[in-house]
Amino acid sequence: MRIKKKWLVVSVMLAALVSAAGVYLSRVNIPLLEPKGPIADKEFRLLLIITGAMLVVVIPVFLLLAYVVWRYREDNPKHGQYVPDWDHSRWLEGLWWVIPTILILIVSIITWNASYALNPYRPILTNKKALVVQAVSLDWKWLFIYPAQHIASLNLVEFPLKTPVHFYLTSDAPMNSFWLPQLSGQIYTMAGMQTQLYLASDIIGNFTGRSANLSGVGFAGMQFSARSVSVASFASWVNQIRHHSPRLSLSVYRSLEKPSTYVPFKEYSNPAKGLFNDIIAKYMTPNRDHNIRLIEGIGL
Repeated sequence: MRIKKKWLVVSVMLAALVSAAGVYLSRVNIPLLEPKGPIADKEFRLLLIITGAMLVVVIPVFLLLAYVVWRYREDNPKHGQYVPDWDHSRWLEGLWWVIPTILILIVSIITWNASYALNPYRPILTNKKALVVQAVSLDWKWLFIYPAQHIASLNLVEFPLKTPVHFYLTSDAPMNSFWLPQLSGQIYTMAGMQTQLYLASDIIGNFTGRSANLSGVGFAGMQFSARSVSVASFASWVNQIRHHSPRLSLSVYRSLEKPSTYVPFKEYSNPAKGLFNDIIAKYMTPNRDHNIRLIEGIGL
């Protein structure tokens, strides 16, 4: 009777834990589990598949653990006997070698295919032309440059609905990681290097982008807003910035690159020509300070 009560208590506690977890997941917004774009949706499906494959091993192991603890407990002399002459079971040996091997092969094939399908450099297949955005991670903010539209924005990136966005990314600060959980995976940015990322949004809405790499005291506030809007709204936004926002000259950029935290949205027109490439190049030359002075002297 006492043992039954113990099992009843354990069962109730487990049920309460599972219920609490279910209520929490249903009420809390977890962007990673709420994909809103084609890339994030594929990554979410891959996460579910891999998690399910792992549970095929994990769940039986924990069930067997509970069974062994119960069956071979100290107060169960009938089954908890010491059997020193028992060597091994071919059936059990085969079971715990064959099943994991099969799962590893399945997961390997899935991962291999996903590595190519979700390559961040791989364009999104669509009949719409991709919007090019150059992203720069600073201390502790994000600068987005639109070379074709001749505008730029700080801690804000906007793009048309269901239009591929082709990001070129670099850093003018310590290494960082660009991440829009509802639209794409994360990708690192490093000074003197350029990387790329494609994403798109299936709905109109605002999404929160994050820095996914610890980068100092301002890390917590290094977030940006991503807006998916209609084509007409995007064109209006670009036109508004072109005619009413200050110019992003090199001197203005030099002030932006200084460390600052929790910086509000800012918009700029007519960014300095070749600014993104100059940010990369200044880390690739032996005399960085000399080259910066040359650029400033040209007045870009």
